[in-house]
Amino acid sequence: TELGAVLYDLGRQPRFAREFFVKYKDRILFGKDSFAPDEYPYYWRVFETADEYFDYYRDYHAFWKLYGMELPDDVLRQVYYGNALRIIPRMPTAGFPR
Repeated sequence: TELGAVLYDLGRQPRFAREFFVKYKDRILFGKDSFAPDEYPYYWRVFETADEYFDYYRDYHAFWKLYGMELPDDVLRQVYYGNALRIIPRMPTAGFPR
């Protein structure tokens, strides 16, 4: 599962999304279909915090407020880089936490 175009849906249903991430943490990869560094803090806010009722970064999607999922650290490690390291042979590991 890839996350590029579904952040606004995950942040709309944070409890269900959190349960899904915890259950399937070994099957989810963090990724986006474009490189726009100013968008990443919104992903981190949804995944890493318990913040409530905040705006999505685009005004042509998600006409609702978002909520943080407050994912556990082990899930974040798997989703952000652990799963990629496991499935991509000889992937460079410089820059990833140990």
